[in-house]
Amino acid sequence: MSKEPLQKPTASELEILRVLWGRGPSTVREVHEALSEKKELGYTTVLKLLQIMTAKGLVRRDKDQRAHVYEACQPATETKRQLVGDVLQRVFEGSASDLMLHALEGRRTSKKELDELRRLLDEYERRHR
Repeated sequence: MSKEPLQKPTASELEILRVLWGRGPSTVREVHEALSEKKELGYTTVLKLLQIMTAKGLVRRDKDQRAHVYEACQPATETKRQLVGDVLQRVFEGSASDLMLHALEGRRTSKKELDELRRLLDEYERRHR
């Protein structure tokens, strides 16, 4: 069972986690290069964020290699589940249907996406009978 992080990640920390989830364990330079494809960000900023994330329990650092290698402490699915669970409780008082309705009303949703949501709900219902 994975350990719950000490604190929730900020938006910048989530960007770093996305890189680590996609690439797997990575050096600061590799994370910096991946993030720099989308926006201007200094190497030392990425290093500092990774150090903060280590202290928060979001990533762990492997010091055995010459360059420190960082990896996410939890898989993406677990982190997302915790973040959604927090929003579900704090904002929607535990109502998944209220959360879903607000998510759908907040943007244009295609018929294809609605069909996929129906399929996922049906699949979820079959698994939890």
